[in-house]
Amino acid sequence: MTTTPTDEPADSSSGPRLGTPDSAAELADAMTRAIKRIRRQTGWRLEPYGITPGQARALRTLAHVPGCETPDHAMRLSDLADKLHIAPRSATTVVDALEEAGLVERSPDPADRRAVRVLLTEAGRAAVERIGQVRDEVAQEYFGEVSPADEEVLLRVLRSAEARFLAAGPPRR
Repeated sequence: MTTTPTDEPADSSSGPRLGTPDSAAELADAMTRAIKRIRRQTGWRLEPYGITPGQARALRTLAHVPGCETPDHAMRLSDLADKLHIAPRSATTVVDALEEAGLVERSPDPADRRAVRVLLTEAGRAAVERIGQVRDEVAQEYFGEVSPADEEVLLRVLRSAEARFLAAGPPRR
């Protein structure tokens, strides 16, 4: 059976020297495997609630807006797309599904009648709580054996890498 680098963990005893391009690539591969596994587990756990990981991200993003249940504080659909780093059309598709499930409502923007605001419903707030529980469970299962000190180092390194990446400006295409 053949495997791809994203299917099997690397043998840490014979890996590349730290600080080399090969070690950075190995780190990227390890992160990709972790992200895939965490996302897959999260998706399976959200499935009984009829929520996809993409919908969960949208709900969590909306929930971070103070007063997101009121028209005055609701997020514009275009702002949601920006925060999710997706095309406005994709955000519309996500919100369509969430609205059909009763988790969000659309409201006209009083400042711009062409714009639409997205409000989190009471059912949406309850879904955000379930999503939080699922995320916590999956994270604990995946990282449960990692020491708090190692978690702190990993988080600090990833935040630093992200800050440097964002400071460099938009990636070249």
